[in-house]
Amino acid sequence: MKRSMIGLLFIIMSAQMSLAQNATTEQELKELSKQKWEWMADKNVDELATLFHDKSKFVHMSGTWKKVRELEIIETGSIWYKNAEVHDVAVELFDDTAILWNRITLQAVVRGNEVSNEFTVTEIYKKQNEDWKLLDLTFSSVRDTHEIEK
Repeated sequence: MKRSMIGLLFIIMSAQMSLAQNATTEQELKELSKQKWEWMADKNVDELATLFHDKSKFVHMSGTWKKVRELEIIETGSIWYKNAEVHDVAVELFDDTAILWNRITLQAVVRGNEVSNEFTVTEIYKKQNEDWKLLDLTFSSVRDTHEIEK
């Protein structure tokens, strides 16, 4: 009986530690995503180049391309991600991979034209050594009444 109680206590403590780690990792990823939007607005391609995985892909309304092209677009201002107002974020963790869904209103300048769009942005990250690397960033056009199920 005593062994059973000790075993049960160990399982409960392990579960609590796992939940706390997940909550900490989720918060870390939310902060990283927020920082990414700021780097995009500031056209900080040095920080973005470090964040983006070398094989990352970017899916936009006008096409899909890889890291080098996305950095070039940001640096030249072809698309200026002026401000991303994040309404909510959902995070799912799968071992060393994380998926974030952001519901945003994006204020941008695209080829000289100021635009505002509602999107759900899907971000896929993979833990590489001690850092999270962005593998994919996909913009999906949605209505402003859209909600992310958490």
